[in-house]
Amino acid sequence: MPNSSAEGRAVSLTVNGVLRVVEIDERTSLLDLLRERLHLTGTKKGCDAGACGACTVLVDGARVNACLNLAIRLQDAEVTTVEGLTTGDGDLHPLQRAFIDRDAFQCGYCTPGQIMSGIGCIREGRAGSRAEIREWMSGNICRCGCYPRIVDAVRHVAAGEGA
Repeated sequence: MPNSSAEGRAVSLTVNGVLRVVEIDERTSLLDLLRERLHLTGTKKGCDAGACGACTVLVDGARVNACLNLAIRLQDAEVTTVEGLTTGDGDLHPLQRAFIDRDAFQCGYCTPGQIMSGIGCIREGRAGSRAEIREWMSGNICRCGCYPRIVDAVRHVAAGEGA
């Protein structure tokens, strides 16, 4: 159990492969921890209510809305953000590359959450068809309407064409 103090409690997380121990207020969301304390601003704050998917990250390999998860409850969890997808030599993840190659974004605000959700979707085996991808990524909103290209990018990587 994390230590308590007058300022808050310590939480230990592995974020993008790096063990981080951070003193936080118990009400701190994972999203606020990532953006405000760890300065990982790729994860976006959209609705702050779990409705848009802009804050999607992977926790222990599963996709979650970071705005809905209290950081203190994720003791010893492994968190992957969009910043953690590149390899040690700076190569992009295949889905990041597919988003670029298929022009699967316009304003780019939802892109990190879409990519993280797409990776989760592929890992979960939920990318067998365009309809399945649309259904399982329906929690990620794109105000620019790039859905067909986003689905194309996910489908391309799921089919092993971008891996």
